[in-house]
Amino acid sequence: MERCEGNCAAGHDIIVSDDVKSYIIQKNIDFRVCTSCGGPVLLSTTVKSPKPSDYEIYVGDNIIYVSMYQARYLDRIEMDMVPAYCNYL
Repeated sequence: MERCEGNCAAGHDIIVSDDVKSYIIQKNIDFRVCTSCGGPVLLSTTVKSPKPSDYEIYVGDNIIYVSMYQARYLDRIEMDMVPAYCNYL
């Protein structure tokens, strides 16, 4: 997995919103940005495991793994990437 110094992935910076940072710190688990039929989604790694080809973005003690396929298209990771049902976990 490629570590992203300063949130740089696939040659550009990916900004993680403050809401997403707070959400990850509150949940205290790692997450992965992966592909769905509706676009990129942010899922817990208990639902979608990271892959060796993922980029890593550090948020406190936790990691957001970013699919190499999504990284080239992402500029921001926002709360609208979290499926509604995940807010109840």
